[in-house]
Amino acid sequence: MGEALEEGMWLVADRQTAGRGRQGREWFDGHGNFMGSTLVRLAPNDPPAHTLSLMVGMAVYDAVLPLVPDTSALSLKWPNDVLLNGAKLAGILLESEGGAVVIGIGVNLAQAPKLDDRATIALADVTTLPARDDFAPILARGLRDELARWRQVGIEPLLRRWLSAAHPIGTALSVHDGDGAVLSGTFAGLNETGSLLLRLADGETRAIHAGDVVLD
Repeated sequence: MGEALEEGMWLVADRQTAGRGRQGREWFDGHGNFMGSTLVRLAPNDPPAHTLSLMVGMAVYDAVLPLVPDTSALSLKWPNDVLLNGAKLAGILLESEGGAVVIGIGVNLAQAPKLDDRATIALADVTTLPARDDFAPILARGLRDELARWRQVGIEPLLRRWLSAAHPIGTALSVHDGDGAVLSGTFAGLNETGSLLLRLADGETRAIHAGDVVLD
């Protein structure tokens, strides 16, 4: 039997043959991009596990921010997409495995996939291409520090920081569930547990706990 992986260990791939993203989408295997996975072992006193999505998104955002010429063009979309000029720059997938969460992160450093349902972008489209092996330790340190804050001070500071990096309150968006239903409204922030708040046309504000968010 293989040894259990320790928290904080990373597996960074040069190429992938069976990568996947949210809702079973193929995870683009672009040479020169960052494709890595790490592990968090949940402890009894940790904040709710679903808020790891927000925490990881924040860590990726902070790792990318110094590399972007126009920092105002970088933003977060719930729960953890990183957007540049409104296009998808990075994707994150979290999967529970026993008492641990496997975190997969893909960042388009060199090239971006061409997708029918969303715009994509790579850092190389706007700036000098960062080396994957230079970017990887920056992200690893950032995620380590975010994880420590998440455990030590809880999610309230994380929610404030996440909102400051997200698209503005009032942004039009739609939430698509796994069954094909679509709910449209405007972004009204996050609730105290990190769920998306969606303001509907009739004035109702609904908490969204899961779904694929599209900016309209």
